[in-house]
Amino acid sequence: MTVRSPERRVAAPWVRTRLRTAPGAAAALALLVAVTAFLAAALPLVTDRYGDAGLRRALETAGPDRTTVRLFAPPDGFVVESGWQGTDGRGWDGPEASLRPDAMRDSYAAVLASAGRSLPLDPGQSTHGVRTTGKLTVPDPWLSRPDDLPPRFSLVAQHGLADHARLRAGRLPEARGTVTATTRTVEAAVSSETARKLNIGVGSVLHVPGTGRAPLAVRVTGIVDPRAPRGAYWSTDPLLRTPGLVTVPGDPERSRYWIGALLLAPGAAPAMLGTPGGPERYWQLAPSVSALRGHDLPRLTSVVASLVSGPLLRQARTATSPDTEADTSLDDVLADHARLRSAIGPLVSVAVFGTGTVAAAVLLVAGGLAADRRRAELALLRARGGSLRGLAGRLLAETAVVAVPAAALGLAAARLAVREARPSHAVAAAAAVALLACVALPLRAVAAHRAVRVRTAREDVASVRPSRRRTVAELTLFVLAVGAVVALRTRGVSDGPEEAGAPGTSGDQLVSLAPVLVGVIAALVLVRLYPLPLRGLARPAGRLRGVVGPLALARAGRASGSAVLPLLALLTALTTAAFGGSVLSGVADARDRAAVLAVGADARVASLRALPSDLADRVRRVPGVREVTPVGITYFAQPQDGQMTVQMAGVDPAGYAALSRHTDIGPFGPDALRASGDSGTGPLPALASPAVADHYGTRPFAVRLDDGSFVTVRIALVRERTPALGDQDFLVVDRSGLPAHAARPTSLLVTGAHPDGAALREAAGGGAQVRVRAEEFAGHVDSPLQSGAERVYAAAVAAGAGYAVLALLLTLLRAAPERAALLARLRTMGLTRAQGRRLLVLESLPQALLAAIGGTLTAWATIRLLSPGVDLTTVALSVSSSPAGRAVLRTDPVSLLVPALAVVAVTVGIAVAQAWWTGRRGSVRELRAGDAR
Repeated sequence: MTVRSPERRVAAPWVRTRLRTAPGAAAALALLVAVTAFLAAALPLVTDRYGDAGLRRALETAGPDRTTVRLFAPPDGFVVESGWQGTDGRGWDGPEASLRPDAMRDSYAAVLASAGRSLPLDPGQSTHGVRTTGKLTVPDPWLSRPDDLPPRFSLVAQHGLADHARLRAGRLPEARGTVTATTRTVEAAVSSETARKLNIGVGSVLHVPGTGRAPLAVRVTGIVDPRAPRGAYWSTDPLLRTPGLVTVPGDPERSRYWIGALLLAPGAAPAMLGTPGGPERYWQLAPSVSALRGHDLPRLTSVVASLVSGPLLRQARTATSPDTEADTSLDDVLADHARLRSAIGPLVSVAVFGTGTVAAAVLLVAGGLAADRRRAELALLRARGGSLRGLAGRLLAETAVVAVPAAALGLAAARLAVREARPSHAVAAAAAVALLACVALPLRAVAAHRAVRVRTAREDVASVRPSRRRTVAELTLFVLAVGAVVALRTRGVSDGPEEAGAPGTSGDQLVSLAPVLVGVIAALVLVRLYPLPLRGLARPAGRLRGVVGPLALARAGRASGSAVLPLLALLTALTTAAFGGSVLSGVADARDRAAVLAVGADARVASLRALPSDLADRVRRVPGVREVTPVGITYFAQPQDGQMTVQMAGVDPAGYAALSRHTDIGPFGPDALRASGDSGTGPLPALASPAVADHYGTRPFAVRLDDGSFVTVRIALVRERTPALGDQDFLVVDRSGLPAHAARPTSLLVTGAHPDGAALREAAGGGAQVRVRAEEFAGHVDSPLQSGAERVYAAAVAAGAGYAVLALLLTLLRAAPERAALLARLRTMGLTRAQGRRLLVLESLPQALLAAIGGTLTAWATIRLLSPGVDLTTVALSVSSSPAGRAVLRTDPVSLLVPALAVVAVTVGIAVAQAWWTGRRGSVRELRAGDAR
C-alpha cells in the first residue's frame, strides 16, 4: 500500500493555518507590498509620460517649419542650362509629365509608405506639390508697395487645398484642360492675410514674368482661411498663409517689399516651367507628434538621419528621382531634447535609487521582524526534524499567497492612475517588489536556523562578536563601495552620457548610486563603532545615583546586533532627503536669481520714452509695492572718442543703492555716486562696467547723450552688473547732474512683497512694458521634462521619508513586547510613570542619535562629493545660457537638519506613546503577556 508523504498532505493546511492565525500581520504585509508595488510601477509610467510630453512640447515649440522632413527634386529631364529643354529630346514632355497630379500622387504614396514604417507620420498634415524656388516679381501697380517696390510671389501647387482651407470668397482654383509650359492663364487662390495686406481680391489678375514667352496671367478665383494655420500643411512654409516684408539686402535706406504665395491647382503645376522661378517637386513628411514617445528618442534620431542621408533617402530616390534631396531641422530638435533629457536623468535617478534602496531595506526589515517574531516556532520545527528546504518552501508559499496578489493590485492601481505608457517596465518593477517580499522571510529564517539550536544566545549590540563570514562580507562591501566612490570622485561626475537621450550609462548610474554607496559605508562604519561608547559608558554609569540612566544605557546595549539594514534605510533616506532638498532649493535659487537679473527688481515698468510724471505715484499705490526707484536710461550714449556705445542710467544714489543691496546686483555705497553740490563745475562720479572702466580708466571724459548734449563723467566704481542695465556696457550716474531731458525717468524699478502684475499693468497703461519677477521665475520652466522631473524628485523624497519612518517603526516594534513587559515589572517594583517614560526615551535616544548624526554627516559628504560636477542649470532654467551663470548644488541647512531632527522626534514620540499605552493597560496583563512570550 502506498503511503502519501506527510509533507504534501499538510502543505496547504500550513499556509491556511498561518494566515488564519496571524491575519493582522498578513494584512500589514499585503498593504506594504501593495503600496511599494504601486510606487515602483508608477515611477516608470510617470517617467514615460513626462518624457513623452517633453518630446511633444519640444516639437510643438520648434514648429512645423523645423520638424517637417522635406524631400525635393527638379522635374524629370529639366535642365536650366540647356535653354529650358528636356534632356531626353522630347522638349517639355518629360518635365511636364513628372509635374502632373497622377505622377506626384504615385511618388508621394511610395515615399509615405517607406518613411511611415519607421517614423510615425501624420497623413493629414503631410502633403506634396510643386513650387517655384525663386520669388517672381509681379509689376502690377495696384498691388501694395511699402517703399514703391513691387511684391514678389512664389507659385505653389500643393495637394489638398480643399481639405485644409475654408473658402471665404469666390471658389477654389481649377486647372482647365491640359496645362503646359506655354499656357497663358491659370487660376489661383490666396490666403485672407495675403489678400488683405497686398490688396488682392477675387477676380484680380497678376502677371507673372515668363521665360521666352508672354507673362503668365494668374487669375485669383478664391480667398481662403486655413483650417489649422499652425499645422504642418500651412506652417512648413508660413508664406502660404502669411505674407512677409523683406528688406532689400545692402540697401542703405532699408527699403522693403512684400513676398507672398499664389496657390495654384495641382493640375496647373506645368505652367511654372514657363517662368524663371525654377520649379521643383516637393514631398512634406510631417511627424505625428501625438504618436512620438520619449523612450524612442535614439531610434527616432537614427530614422531621421536615415531620411536625410541614408537608406530611407535611397528608397525615396527610387520612388521619386535620383536627384531627390532631403532637408529638415528635426535632427537638431531631437538632439537638443536629448541633451536636456540626459542632463535631467541622472539627477532624478539619485532620488529613485535612494528611495528604491530604502524601500528594499524596509521589505527586508519586515521579513526579519517576522522571522524574529516566530523565532521560537521555527526553532521548534527545526528541533523536531524540519529541513531547511521544507521550512523555506512553506514560508515562501505563505508569503507569496499574500505578496503576489498585493503586488498585482498595486500594479493595477498604477496602470489605472497613469495610462498611455509602457507597461513592461512597470510589470518588471512590481514583480521585483513581489519577489523581494516573498524571499525576505524565508532567507532570514534560513540564515537564522541553519543550525539546530535549543537555546538562543544573546545577540545584543554590546556583547555580540561578529562572525568571520560577516566581517569578510562587510569588508568586501566596504571596499567595493569606497572604490566606487573614489572612482566617481577622481573621474568627475559631469561626464555626459555616451548616447544621446540614454541616461543609463555607467557614469550616470555611478552618480545615481553615490548616496547609496556613501550610506553603505556609513552604516557599516557606524554599526561597528556604536558598541564602543556603550561599553565605555557602562561602568561609569553604574556609579550614578539614579536608576533610570544606568538602566537606559544597559537597555541600549541590549539592542539587537543586526541593525545594519534599518540603519542603512535611515541613512539612505536621510541622505536622499537632504540631497533632494538641496537640489530643489538650488533649482529655486537659480530660477530666482535669473528672474532678478532679468528684471532688475521685484518688478519693472519700462518704456523707450519718458514715463508720465504721475506714474510713480500710481505704481506706489499698487498692492504689494513697497518702494519705487525711478531711472532715466539713455540707450545709445557715446563717449567723446566714439570707440564704443554704452547705456547710461541716471539714478537717485540713495534709492538705487538700496535697490542694489536688495537684489544683490552690484551693491555699492550711495556716497560714492552722489554728485557734488556744484553740479556744473565738475565731472559726475560714475559706476561703470569692467569693459568701460578698462577703456577709460579714472580720468574724466565727455559722453554724448541722445539729444546731442554732453556730460562729463569720471569712473568711481566698477561692478559686473547693475539692476537697471544688466550685463551690457554701462555707466550709472546721479541723475541730478544730468540735463533735464536725460534725467526724466524711462523705467521704474519696483521692490515689494509680490507686486500685483495685473494691477501694475493697469496703472502703467498701454505705453509701458511691465515685467514681474514672479512671472519671470515661473517662465523658466518650459518643458514637461523639467516640471515632471521636479515632481518625481519631490515624490521620491517624500516616499523615502515615509519608508524611513516605517523602518524606524519596525525597528521599535521589534522590541515593543519586551519593553512593555519590562515596564510592567518595574512598575511593580515602584517605578513611576514619569520614570518609565524617561527610561524608554533614554533607551531609544542612542540609536536615534546614531541615525540622525550619521544621516546628517552622510548627506553632507554626499553633497560635497557630487556638487563639483552636478549642474542644475538645465533643470532650473529654460535656456542653457543663463544670466545667472551655472547653477550648482549647495548644501541646504534646512534639508540637512530637519529630516535628522524628525528621526529623533519620531523616536521620542513613539517611546512616550508606548510608555503611556503600557501604563493604561495595567501591569498584570503585561506581565502575563510577557511571561507568555
